[in-house]
Amino acid sequence: MSKKYSLNSQDVDKILKGACIALGGAVLTYLASIIGEIDFGPYTSLIVALGGIVINAGLKFLEGK
Repeated sequence: MSKKYSLNSQDVDKILKGACIALGGAVLTYLASIIGEIDFGPYTSLIVALGGIVINAGLKFLEGK
């Protein structure tokens, strides 16, 4: 854990990993709407969040520690 008002390299790595997971959810939703011609309408933001959760769960499943 870094000191107050600073970030160490581990913190930055965690932030970047979380950002990649969030972007992955958005990309999956975009691809689903393009490829499957699905219109999620008002539920798009929920689908993006769920996509990020699925990606994170998949990463944890594949980690296998």
